[in-house]
Amino acid sequence: MKPILDAIEASRHFDRGLPNAVYTEPGFFDWERERLFAPGWFAIGFGGDVPTAGDMRRVDVLGQSLLMVRDGDGTLRVFHNVCRHRGRRLLDEPCRHAAAIRCPYHAWTYRLDGSLRGTPHVGGAGVHQVEGFDPAGFGLFSVRCHVWCDIVFINTDGNAAPFESYIAPLESRLEALWGDEGPAALSPAPDGFMDMEVASNWKLAVENYLEAYHLPVVHPGLNSYSPLSAHYSYHDATDFAGQGVLSYRPALVAGMPPPSLPGWNTDALYTAEYPAVYPNALLGVQNDHFFVMLLLPLTHERTLERVALQFVGGASSDPRYAATRRAIREGWRSVFQEDVAAVEGMQAGRRCPAFDGGVFTPVQDQPTKHFHRWFAARAACD
Repeated sequence: MKPILDAIEASRHFDRGLPNAVYTEPGFFDWERERLFAPGWFAIGFGGDVPTAGDMRRVDVLGQSLLMVRDGDGTLRVFHNVCRHRGRRLLDEPCRHAAAIRCPYHAWTYRLDGSLRGTPHVGGAGVHQVEGFDPAGFGLFSVRCHVWCDIVFINTDGNAAPFESYIAPLESRLEALWGDEGPAALSPAPDGFMDMEVASNWKLAVENYLEAYHLPVVHPGLNSYSPLSAHYSYHDATDFAGQGVLSYRPALVAGMPPPSLPGWNTDALYTAEYPAVYPNALLGVQNDHFFVMLLLPLTHERTLERVALQFVGGASSDPRYAATRRAIREGWRSVFQEDVAAVEGMQAGRRCPAFDGGVFTPVQDQPTKHFHRWFAARAACD
């Protein structure tokens, strides 16, 4: 691992991008899980994945399996998806309205808060309790979590700074657009989810999202009404960077126009911003809807992209807005699918031994450079 870390450090001094190995080496993927993701906050899913009490969903990310659960009080909880008895994965498929979490191997049962409730036949056939075994010591392994804008963030080592300090710089920036109550006015759209799997390292999807330089070539349709010349970039905070556009036009969307956020800055009516919240949450902030793309690393060269849309109030589920939601969803699907070939092509390019990290152009690539330097700074701490 040391040669890769040394190459990352060298990239900073020679003003180059990250070395190929951080995208192509399976072993480095393990380093990222333990050294990059685990000590901080990262996103794994949506509150809308488990909307009601007893709803459960399995999340596979970074070579581990997690379990999101909505408990009886409406609190979203995250656990490691493993039974305390013999280590069988607890949940395989999503589940709705369950009264408990039941292991499919020996039927050990856990309450929705993770505590162990039942141990059938633990003391022999028909004997469900045994002296000296205290169920209180064998609840599920809990994972620290926080829900923000319906995004489920976790900290797996439990030692990160409070979530509020992590997200505060981004909140401050977004308040200039959507006001103090922006997130409170939004609701997830039940028909606003879409998943795509991409054959690339997760970091290349972040890098692609951070720049508009590729719009004229990769997104000619989008560029016709949201041209490169109308875009700007920013990278003024530690844990996020992004791009914005000054030509967003909600009226271009088919169907009944959705309501705008009530606190939106009227001086920025046609402004939209697209920050990447490091390491793996990509946001789209417009005055009439909000989207989130989560990048769930599956392997060093496979990433699951999960997208969810949110709208103001009843527009998230009212049938009168169904055509609008569908048009917005499918519009973004088209844009995101156009990115797939670009990102997968970069992954293929990273297997070329001659590539030395490339160069950063002085205007278009500065957010990407910011991400590389953020990554390198964390590698330097190892």
